[in-house]
Amino acid sequence: MLSLEQHPEWDCTLGSKDLDGEEGPWGGGSGLPPTGCFPGSWHQDVGLDCKGSPEGAEGQAWTFYYYSLLQSCLQQAGLPETQDRSQVPRTGRPGAEVTLCILGSPSTFLPVLLEGGVQSPGNMLLCLSPAWLAKVAAPGHPDEASLLVSKAVSFHPGGLTFLDEFVPPRHATYFLAGLGLGSGHGREAAELARNLTCPTGASVELARLLEDRLLMRQLLSQQGGVAVPATLAFIYKPPGLLQGGDASQGLRLVELSGKEGQETLVKEEVGAFLHSKALGDALQVAVKLSGWRWRGRQVLRLHPRVEQDTVVDTVLALLEKLEEEESVLVEAMCPCAQLPFPGGPSPSPELTVRICTVVCRTQGDRPLLSKVVCGVGRGDRPLRHHNSLPSTLEVALAQCGLGEAAQVAVVRQRVKAAAEAALAAVLALEAGLSAEQRGGRRARTDFLGVDFALTVVDRELTPVALELNGGLCLEACGALEGLWAAPRLGPAAEEAAAAPLVETMLRRSARCLMEGKQLLVVGAGGVSKKFVWEAARHYGLKLHLVESDPNHFASQLVQTFIHFDVTEHRRDEENARLLAELVRARGLKLDGCFSYWDDCLVLTALLCQELGLPCSPPAAMCLAKQKSRTQLHLLRSHGPPWPAPSLHAVACCPLGSEADVERAVRQVPLPGVMKLEFGAGAVGVRLVEDAPQCHEHFSRISRDLQGEADHPGIGLGWGNAMLLMEFVEGTEHDVDLVVFGGRLLAAFVSDNGPTRLPGFTETAACMPTGLAPEQEAQLVQAAFRCCLGCGLLDGVFNVELKLTGAGPRLIEINPRMGGFYLRDWILELYGVDLLLAAAMVACGLQPALPAHPRARGHIVGVMCLVSQHLQALSSTASRETLQALHDQGLLRLNLLEEALVPGEYEEPYCSVACAGPSPTEARLRLLGLCQGLGIDGPNYPVAHFLSHFK
Repeated sequence: MLSLEQHPEWDCTLGSKDLDGEEGPWGGGSGLPPTGCFPGSWHQDVGLDCKGSPEGAEGQAWTFYYYSLLQSCLQQAGLPETQDRSQVPRTGRPGAEVTLCILGSPSTFLPVLLEGGVQSPGNMLLCLSPAWLAKVAAPGHPDEASLLVSKAVSFHPGGLTFLDEFVPPRHATYFLAGLGLGSGHGREAAELARNLTCPTGASVELARLLEDRLLMRQLLSQQGGVAVPATLAFIYKPPGLLQGGDASQGLRLVELSGKEGQETLVKEEVGAFLHSKALGDALQVAVKLSGWRWRGRQVLRLHPRVEQDTVVDTVLALLEKLEEEESVLVEAMCPCAQLPFPGGPSPSPELTVRICTVVCRTQGDRPLLSKVVCGVGRGDRPLRHHNSLPSTLEVALAQCGLGEAAQVAVVRQRVKAAAEAALAAVLALEAGLSAEQRGGRRARTDFLGVDFALTVVDRELTPVALELNGGLCLEACGALEGLWAAPRLGPAAEEAAAAPLVETMLRRSARCLMEGKQLLVVGAGGVSKKFVWEAARHYGLKLHLVESDPNHFASQLVQTFIHFDVTEHRRDEENARLLAELVRARGLKLDGCFSYWDDCLVLTALLCQELGLPCSPPAAMCLAKQKSRTQLHLLRSHGPPWPAPSLHAVACCPLGSEADVERAVRQVPLPGVMKLEFGAGAVGVRLVEDAPQCHEHFSRISRDLQGEADHPGIGLGWGNAMLLMEFVEGTEHDVDLVVFGGRLLAAFVSDNGPTRLPGFTETAACMPTGLAPEQEAQLVQAAFRCCLGCGLLDGVFNVELKLTGAGPRLIEINPRMGGFYLRDWILELYGVDLLLAAAMVACGLQPALPAHPRARGHIVGVMCLVSQHLQALSSTASRETLQALHDQGLLRLNLLEEALVPGEYEEPYCSVACAGPSPTEARLRLLGLCQGLGIDGPNYPVAHFLSHFK
C-alpha cells in the first residue's frame, strides 16, 4: 500500500496543488507569501500602492510577491522588465474602450496576458491586488455593479509591460479572476467577480461546480460521452444536480443518510465495485475526499485492488470528515497503455502519459481545442501538474514508443473530440442555471482545462478524463510555449493556446460596450438583410429605421420607424436636412447612424454630418459611390507614400451619351467592361469586345434601366449613367476591411470563381483565400490604400479587386459591409461580426477585434440563378429543402431574393455553401450536393466554377 505518510504528494488524478488556489490569500491560503523565491534582477522601488485603496502589511506583501513573480516569468520568457509609469496617470475614454482585466497569478495567466497584448494592445490588464479594483453601482441595474480599474500592469505587443495608473478609472468590459475558497483576498476576489454588468469568465459559483469531481464525471459521462475512471462515491447529503445510483457505466453514487453506522453498506458497495468489470485491468484504486473544502488541501491513499478490507477501512475513516455535499471516492487507477500498441517492445522503465488540454468557447458557444500538452513519467508513479516537463503530444508518445504518424493523429483526434465534448457538456449545464447559480447574469465559462490519462479501452487507445480545472492546464500550455522563448529556437509560428480565449474576451467586450446603444439605420434592405434585426436583438441594440416602404416588415422590429422616401438621391442634401429635423423633433438620442444598403450610403453620411455623428466624410462616400470617379481620382494619386493607390487603378471613361461612348472606345483599351456608374449586384455589367458592342450595350441599358422602378435596389435612383473600364485578366477577390481612425483593424480575403462571360454575375466563392500569404497581403494593402486614397477613414468596406500578373487592380469600392454571404461566412469562420463592427464605428467606438484572426475552417459556395435553376429551385432544391439541409448543418444557405422571378437583368437568388476542414473537402462536399440537388448541369458547370479553389 502507498500510504499518506509514504508519499504525501501522490495523486493519480489531481495535483496536490492547484495554481488557482495555492498561492496565498486568493486561493484560500493565509499568512505571508514565501520569500526569496525569485532569483533575478529587477527594480524593487515600484509604485504598487493604489491611491484611495490602502492595503495592510499582508496585502502589500502579496502584491509585491505577485509583482516579483511577474518579473520572474517575463525574465524566463526573454521579455523586458515592466516599466513603471504610474507617476503619470493614463487618461482614456471610460466606458468607451475595451478593458480586459485579469486578477490572478501571473504565472497562471501569462499566456492570456501576452496574447491579449498582441490582439488588443494596451487593453489587457493584470491586477496584482484586489485593492486596484472597485465595484460601483450601475445605473439601471440595481442588482449589479460596474467594475473599475484604478491600477494595473498593461500588456503590449512584443511582451512589453507597463505599470499604469488610470485617472479616471477604466471600466472593465471583461473580468477573469483566479478564484478559490478562503479568507482575505480569496473572498475579495470572489466578491469582485459576482453580479457584474461586464462579462466574466469565472465565478466562485461556477468554480465550485467545475471542480466538483463527482458532478463533472457524471456530467461528462452522461452528457458528453467522455470516458472517465470507474468511480464509487459515498456522498453525504448530495447537491440537487447530482443523481444517485448507477449514474452511468462505471460511475456509482451511494447516498448516505449519516456518517456513522455505515460499515455494512460500505463493505457491500466496495466489494461489488472492486469485483466489477468496470475497473477493467486496473490493479490499484485510489481513495480520497472530494468537495470544494478539500480542493488543493488533500491527498489520496493508493491500495491494491485485491485488498478489499483495507479499502473499506480507509473509506470508513474518511467518512467521519464529511460535511454536506462532500463525498469519499474510490476510483480505479487507469493502467498505463502499453506503447507501442498493439505489440512491440516497451521502453524500460514503463512510462505513462498525462495529457493536458485547453478548450475555449468560441463564436456560437462552440468548443474549440486550442492546445494539447503532455507530461511523461514512470508508470508506477502517478503524474500530476508541476512534477513533469511539458512536451507536445507527438514527442510524448514517441518517448513512450509510439511514433507512427497515423496512430498519433488518431490519438490527437480522440483527445480533441473528448476535450471539446467536455466543454460542450459544461456549457449545456450552465445554460440551465439561473443567474444566481452562475454568480451573475454575465458569468460564463469561457475556457476549460481537461486532464486525461491515456489508457486502453476495448483494445483502443482512449483518453480518459481525470479532472477539469482552470489555470493548471493553461499554465502548462504557457510553459510549453515558453520553450521557444530563446532566440532562434522553436517551430514555425502556431496559434497560442490563449488565442481563442482572448478572441472570446474581445467578442464579449464588444457586446458589453454596445448593449443599449441607440442607432439610426437608413434603408432596411431586402430579404438578404433579415439577419440585421435578429442580430440587433441578440446584441441588445436599440434600432431606429428610416425606410421608403411603409409596409416593410422591419417597421415592426425597431424602436422608431420613420417613413421617408430615400430613393431620389439627387436630393440627398435636402433630404439629410429634413431627416435631421425629424430626428430632433422625435427627441431621439442617437449614439450613431449607419447604413449597409448601397442606395443610402451618401444620404447617411450627409445625415451624420447634420447630426454631428461619426462617419466617413460625405465627399469620400460620393467619390467611392461613383465608380468612374473612384478610378480617375486614384489614377491621379501618385503619392508619396509609395506604393501609391494609382498603381491599383484601372483606365476608365464615364458615359453619359452616345458621344461619350465614341470617345471612350478611343481612350480605353478593348476588350473592356461596361457597367452602371452607381450600380450594384453586377446588374448590367458586360464584357464588350469592340465599338459596336459598346454602343449596343449602352443603348440597351439606356432603354431598359431608366429609373428605380425598372430594377429597385441597384442604384438607379442616382440615374443610369454608365462607364467603360479596361478589362484586366486575373483572379477576382473580395477584401472586407474594418477601418477606424484611418487605421486598418481587420481584413478578410475571399476568392471568386470564374464568371459566365460576357456577364459578370458571381458564380462561386471560397473563404479563406487560397492565395500565398504575400499575394493575400498585396490584396489587403491595395484595398486599404484605395480606401484611404478616397478618404474612407472610418467604417466597414468591401473592396473588389483582381490579382493580375502585375499585382492587384481595383474593380470597385463598396463603402459598406460586404453583401451576399460575406457577413455570415466571416462570422462563421473568424468569429468576427462585420455588422457589429460597423455599428461600433458608427458610435465612435473602436471595434473590439483580434489583431490577427484565424479561420476555423474553410467554406466554398456557389450562387443559384433563377435563369439557370428555376426547375431545380422549384423541386429538388426548393427553398424548403435547402432550409432543411441548412438546419441539419449539411450546407449553409444565404437567401438573396424572395421570389423566383426570371429576368434579363438578374441578381443571384441564393448562395449554397459547404464547410470543411480543408478547401478540398469543402469543395467536394459542395460538388456532391450540387449534383444531387440539380444545381450542377451542362449550362451551369459547378466543377468549372470551383476549379479555381483546388
